[in-house]
Amino acid sequence: MVVFEKPKSMTDAELHYCPGCTHGIIHRLVAQAIDDLGIEGKTIGVAPVGCAVFAYNYFECDMVEAAHGRAPAVATGLKRAMPENVIFTYQGDGDLASIGMAETVHAATRNENITVIFVNNAIYGMTGGQMAPTSLPGQVTQTSPYGRDVNIAGYPVKVSEMLSTLDGPEFIARVAVNNVKNVKEAQKAIKKAFENQINKKGFSLIEVVSSCPTNWGMTPVDALKWVEEKMIPYYPLGVYKDRSATKEAE
Repeated sequence: MVVFEKPKSMTDAELHYCPGCTHGIIHRLVAQAIDDLGIEGKTIGVAPVGCAVFAYNYFECDMVEAAHGRAPAVATGLKRAMPENVIFTYQGDGDLASIGMAETVHAATRNENITVIFVNNAIYGMTGGQMAPTSLPGQVTQTSPYGRDVNIAGYPVKVSEMLSTLDGPEFIARVAVNNVKNVKEAQKAIKKAFENQINKKGFSLIEVVSSCPTNWGMTPVDALKWVEEKMIPYYPLGVYKDRSATKEAE
């Protein structure tokens, strides 16, 4: 009896991520959803610029590399050219919520039939730990050594809350992968986001609250505690928009 195995939609390549980074967990959840739905042969992923820039090494499906922040625009072109394919983007907060904010908002408001996986670890990881659009008030980073001062840098961008105010998107949810319970909920949300696309319902974004032990200056264990004690209270988990559920309730 097989209790656990690597998803078939993941390659055998060794992950390049730092010890304790939860990108690996999120990759597995995406690959598992692709396996469960039997869509590997028609799925195309769009890799970002940032820590997940090498995502194309880890998925067995076709992958495209986008310029910094442009993944939703690239995904839009792919989906419109090949509407029967399943298109997903995999992006960090610097990619999606900073340079790529316009592409994200406009893809959402047009309700493009794509799936966006948004990894929020509240810091720029690949480039050395600078303050990100999602860095918490008071959070110490390389460019906010005394903590994020909201009077100077403004408040963090709450992507799920913001996109949920738009009329366009089909499904917006925030999940986390800091414990078993949350990983299971994240798996359900990611699978539903892909199902929405298959059923031609439109734009789905899953925000995944993640850890960055290296740039937070913490051990992997302490980083997961920080997710629980600091990040989740500021970025509450849950479904922020589900048009299908709203219609059923009516």
